Amino acid sequence: MAPRTLRDQAEVFRRLHQGPAILVLPNAWDVASARVLEEAGFPALATSSAGVAWALGYADGERITRGEMLEVVARIAARVRVPLTADMEAGYGPGPEAAAETARGVIAAGAVGLNLEDGTNEGRLVDVTLHVERIRAVREAGRAAGVPLVINARTDAFELPGLPPAQRFAEAVRRANAYRAAGPLNVIAGPGAPPIPELERLGVRRASLGPRLVQGTLGLLARAARELRERGTYATLADLVVPFAELQRLLGPPP
Repeated sequence: MAPRTLRDQAEVFRRLHQGPAILVLPNAWDVASARVLEEAGFPALATSSAGVAWALGYADGERITRGEMLEVVARIAARVRVPLTADMEAGYGPGPEAAAETARGVIAAGAVGLNLEDGTNEGRLVDVTLHVERIRAVREAGRAAGVPLVINARTDAFELPGLPPAQRFAEAVRRANAYRAAGPLNVIAGPGAPPIPELERLGVRRASLGPRLVQGTLGLLARAARELRERGTYATLADLVVPFAELQRLLGPPP
């Protein structure tokens, strides 16, 4: 039976980070993708901020508003039984109060965790001390609401275009150590990363897929569209189409 309250869900979600197995979080971008992922048996789900933005016609990187992002989070949270954590980009504002407001919105939407990035749309990183204050503000917002939010304090040091790879690594380690009190190590998995069992062996406690699933889905769509347009055939979709009746079951009225 699913936990009844958000506090219960937050506690369940927190325990999932403690093992014994690595927590794998696939990232949904709408209710349909969330229900398919839940049906696959994952004990918790995450949202993909890029996936949500793209689905609504925005580029990634906080071009979407906080309210629009939270509306999608709320739709997903209302239709899944498992705990949900929301990718809220960089918190939709530079300071601790903006991060706290985002955290309150996450709780109101029915999610029990959130991602908080230290990168900016200008290709810079937020000051470490300021980001730590933002993390503390999010934690306090959760405490005040009675929901112990699980915070994924993310560093975007590897995304800095102006730094050589060695300096990016050093900066990522420095920032990760500063954010360490927020929880165990999480990495983005997917093509180019080690398989999940290897990440688990290395000590990773949580792996999310970020935008990889939505990118793969759109890649499949592009391939099927080219085949349809150029050849008038459907081989790309063979054995992949989810039966109509199954989708009706997954997306019918919530139990």
